[in-house]
Amino acid sequence: MTTRRTRPAPRPPEGTPPRTELARQARAVLADAVRIAHWAAGTPGPGTAPLAAHALERAATALELSPAQVRAGWDRARLAGLIELHGDTARPGWRLRAWDRDDSAVLRGWVALFDAWSLVHAAPADIEAGAVAEAVEAVPQVLSLLQLSAGPVTVPALLDLLGQRVAELQEERCEVPLGPGRTAPAPAETAVRAGTAESAAGPARSADLNALLLDWALEGLAAVGALTLGKGHATLTPLGNWAVWVKLEQICVAAQSPAGNIEQSAADMLLGCARLTPGPARAEYRAWLAARTVGSAVAELLAVARGEDALLRGLAFEALRVVGAPAEPEVRAVLAEPSLRPYALLWLAEYEGNDPDDAQEVLSREEATWLWVDTAAAVADHGETGLLVRHLDSAVQGTVPALLDEVRAVGHPRTVQVLVALAAAHPDPALAKAVRRAAFQVHTGGA
Repeated sequence: MTTRRTRPAPRPPEGTPPRTELARQARAVLADAVRIAHWAAGTPGPGTAPLAAHALERAATALELSPAQVRAGWDRARLAGLIELHGDTARPGWRLRAWDRDDSAVLRGWVALFDAWSLVHAAPADIEAGAVAEAVEAVPQVLSLLQLSAGPVTVPALLDLLGQRVAELQEERCEVPLGPGRTAPAPAETAVRAGTAESAAGPARSADLNALLLDWALEGLAAVGALTLGKGHATLTPLGNWAVWVKLEQICVAAQSPAGNIEQSAADMLLGCARLTPGPARAEYRAWLAARTVGSAVAELLAVARGEDALLRGLAFEALRVVGAPAEPEVRAVLAEPSLRPYALLWLAEYEGNDPDDAQEVLSREEATWLWVDTAAAVADHGETGLLVRHLDSAVQGTVPALLDEVRAVGHPRTVQVLVALAAAHPDPALAKAVRRAAFQVHTGGA
């Protein structure tokens, strides 16, 4: 029993259309992408992105679209999770299969596209990547102003806010913590540095660059259906207004939680979610992710997964399941790391549409044994002794002697600790003795 009060389900802002209408609008935005996804999923070897020239021509002819429309729709279909590429083969994503019957799948697909607006509308080629990244990081504040204003906002007001946020980001990155023996720079030194930077960049360059970046961001957000552009002003569409409200609400929910998980590092956030049931845990993951860029969040979660705490390793991949498609390249890249490979294989199997109950089949016997030991380490560190005993039933070997033989051979760094904990927890004296003997053999290097 708990005395914690539950927060009532939040209601969207007044005037927000019902989900059925929002889903209809999302389907309209992605109509060409859906057509192209169906075509690609049913056509052998459509090629990788960008579409090969012959596939582009075939798609344009079959769908009666221009090559530019096909190319744009192809990119949107991939970003929205409507199609998945496996080598040179395009497969329908689960969202495409549910597209006509599941409004939630449609809205999630559109939000994935909304989150990827900076990929849909390429940045001007003559702007350096750092400036583009700062603008992308500042856009959520621009969207918040548009959402809170509940109507048109002038471009000068948006430009002022963008400039302020970019300046804040630059100031945060320039802060150097004072270490031992390091003193703060003298005022004269600071002034010289500032003057040097200003003379190099020019005082007017920043404002002009911000204006160019704002135009690019507004055009990109308009391209995905999040806002409309008028003469000198911008207005969120119902879809855009709803999406920004959802993200702000996720942040508020997490900020009001006792642990304040949104402000925590990935490791502390995962520990805070460790005793939650899957639904509330996923809500916490989403809120934490919404407050960060996808790239930095995925990198932080994988860094935690590489640590020594097996519980956090498993939870990190649970959080990565919430990230979905944007995490795929990074997850695929860690397949070469033995400690992460079993988790990455299971993640990719589920991402590719396999039933979670059948996903274990992608693991070799050695990988399954390694994962068994890693999970047992998590239970030994954070769980109850009874759970560790029951964990024996999940081993693929079927018998304890076979399990002990393969556990000794798999080389997991926590093997000894796991076997000692299992021996101490198991009620059968004979079995406990065999497990202790195996632990001793691993410890001493014996056979």
